[in-house]
Amino acid sequence: MFRGSSFHTIDSKGRIIIPARFRDVIKADGSYGVMLSRMDGALIAYTYDEWRKIENRILTLAEKSESMRRFRRVFIGGSFECPCDKQDRILIPQNLREYAEFEKDIVLVGVLDHFEIWSRDSWNRENMDLEKDMKKEDVRNEIAKLGL
Repeated sequence: MFRGSSFHTIDSKGRIIIPARFRDVIKADGSYGVMLSRMDGALIAYTYDEWRKIENRILTLAEKSESMRRFRRVFIGGSFECPCDKQDRILIPQNLREYAEFEKDIVLVGVLDHFEIWSRDSWNRENMDLEKDMKKEDVRNEIAKLGL
């Protein structure tokens, strides 16, 4: 499982180093790389095995609504296989770097079955938005259901 967050930089070629604790999870999958796609202004990274599960769930959905077709088109159609190199880095494709507004500083955030890659500015905004949301009763009630 992916947990915790860490602050990194992206190099001029678009490569990022995967933290050791994330590499261990990726390697446990039996391959050494991730599938990247986009969501919520950030990039999401899944092991190849988890990605296959997502694709299978999407394929088996009976729902053939316009919004689901559009989601599949963007989410699956915009995904990239990113193998790790010998320096434990992945190359993030240019169009995904542009989508996530990566400049230099990034944050890798473990979210259990995947990890997210945020620009530092977007991550700071996300945290501020959560702080505001935490003041809303319905959000506090949802979190309370977790026993927290």
